[in-house]
Amino acid sequence: MEKIYAVLPKKIGRISPWLYGVFAEHIGGVFYDGLYVGKDSPVENVRGFRKAIVDKMKEARIPLIRWPGGCFAEVYDWRDGIGPQEKRPVRINWWTERDGRYEPNRVGTDEFLDLCAMTGAEPYFAANITSLTPLAIRDWIDYCNSPAGTTTMARLREENGHREPYGVKLWGVGNETWGGGGRMSPESYAMEYRKYAEIMKNADPKIELIASGANASDYSWTRRMLERIAGGQGPMDGMSFHYYSFSGDDPTGFDTEGWYRLLGKANRIEELIRRHFAGVASYGMEDKGRLVIDEWGAWHPDGSGPSRGYNLFEQQSTLRDAALAALTLNHFNNHADKIKIATVAQLVNNLHALFLAGGEHAIVTPTWHVFNLYKEHQGARAVETFAESAPLPENLPGISVSASVKEGILTLTAANLSAEEEKEAAVVLFGGKAAGPAVIRTLWDEDLRAHNTFEEPDRIRVTEEKPERFSGTLRLPKGGIAVLSLPVEEA
Repeated sequence: MEKIYAVLPKKIGRISPWLYGVFAEHIGGVFYDGLYVGKDSPVENVRGFRKAIVDKMKEARIPLIRWPGGCFAEVYDWRDGIGPQEKRPVRINWWTERDGRYEPNRVGTDEFLDLCAMTGAEPYFAANITSLTPLAIRDWIDYCNSPAGTTTMARLREENGHREPYGVKLWGVGNETWGGGGRMSPESYAMEYRKYAEIMKNADPKIELIASGANASDYSWTRRMLERIAGGQGPMDGMSFHYYSFSGDDPTGFDTEGWYRLLGKANRIEELIRRHFAGVASYGMEDKGRLVIDEWGAWHPDGSGPSRGYNLFEQQSTLRDAALAALTLNHFNNHADKIKIATVAQLVNNLHALFLAGGEHAIVTPTWHVFNLYKEHQGARAVETFAESAPLPENLPGISVSASVKEGILTLTAANLSAEEEKEAAVVLFGGKAAGPAVIRTLWDEDLRAHNTFEEPDRIRVTEEKPERFSGTLRLPKGGIAVLSLPVEEA
């Protein structure tokens, strides 16, 4: 029998709710006919946004949304997205040549912040430093945050229906500046960062600035960039990096080898967390340079989602994608002391989405279920965990696990990464004991390739058990994810 150990006295740190954030870019079907259907749509909506998605975001307590890109940010002028919708310009989108669609700017700053308000999510803006000036970004901060009636931008905000300041706190200074965000070297980006950061902080000293960091394992970028920002050379409150797990196979037709290959790639994110943060620590920036993993997830070939390729980068989501999300979030919990923000890419109809939508349809994916199952970790104190389980191909652990304690309740999340064997694991508590009845929720299906569709929206669902007395063991079906909620009494 496998064993899972939770060491209650050994606290790792508080799990920021922001580790459970999402990314929503103006690409393909993410916003238009995805999140946003318009106020006059026959689809039930809240001020233009799909009510079904708004409700499910609230249920899963999605704490943060990154916007408007991604690569879209490189060509986005925030001034196009304010004022009467019918008067807003239509522009070439960064992705127009890929998906054949243009940007109507029906969702801009005020609409997006309305979505954040109705879902309770913190906004995280990606500022365009590729094609806008520092002064233009300063004006955006002015529009969002200046007190009512104080500036021309504050009065413009009031004319557009929002008198009080939004107080947008989180601002990314560029996006993927090593790629589409300017093709910069880390040295040239550091110079641009220092210039933009100085102007942005001057506009509102209370904002927090996130530096555009490395692509995956480019540790040299981290070192070379920080060398020119550390030591007070520029205000900084976090450093991003991006990491995708590319499958190269059919997301609904993979074999056992494909299951392990993709999860093996996902498991590398722990090494990236450790090594990028070691770079941060080497410059004494542990407080100012906590990691922001603002694009992560599975990336499959196009065409498997409900739109059959119309929505760019839309893909189906199976239990393999749920296992990838569970494994990744467990790593985030276990390194809560190093990570400030994480946002899965993306929210709707794109990549590792939580929702698939179109026309009158809107469904949750298995990944949404993982975020919903894991939500009690938000704001809790992570405790050290480890599992004794036979290793799997691609250097995968047999069981991925994390745990936290909040208000006397232990939340333990375990993913059986085996595509072939069910496991039964004994749960051993060090420094504490069970103090009440347990709740066990399990996400699984006999077919690891199973997925929700518009025709069968609840194929993948969660089962729940409420034993009066916890037996001390967890049943983990092959590819299954289990969450144990247990009152504990710490020694």
